[in-house]
Amino acid sequence: METVQQLLDEKGHEVWSVRPDDSVFDAIKKMADKKIGSLVVLVDHQIVGIITERHYARSVILEGKSSLKTPVRDIMATRVVCARIDQTIEECMAVMTEKRIRHLPVVDQDRLLGLVSIGDLVKSTIANQKFTIEQLADYIQG
Repeated sequence: METVQQLLDEKGHEVWSVRPDDSVFDAIKKMADKKIGSLVVLVDHQIVGIITERHYARSVILEGKSSLKTPVRDIMATRVVCARIDQTIEECMAVMTEKRIRHLPVVDQDRLLGLVSIGDLVKSTIANQKFTIEQLADYIQG
């Protein structure tokens, strides 16, 4: 079973972030520029929240707020569910399904090491299944 460590080693450890006082507009612009769906909210390298496109849609657009005037702190989720480096892909998928979330910051001893999305996990699962199928086909033909 593949672990989060192995997945991050393949995809990279880069995490994009914002500060709580940044405007929602700046956060959404960064997400668009980086082609990502979430940003970790940090204060002094510590996770204090997470902001996603879903937060923007539900807490700014639908509420009629201004993204230029609204700070990230007003719409971010403050109860951030994180993954451990030693967790399996399957365990992370189960957590995401149960908590109805799409992004998991990865931490080790309160240090942010990366971020995995549901897309990363699905891609990894498909690649592993494809590899297994190829190995079984080679065995049968062998």
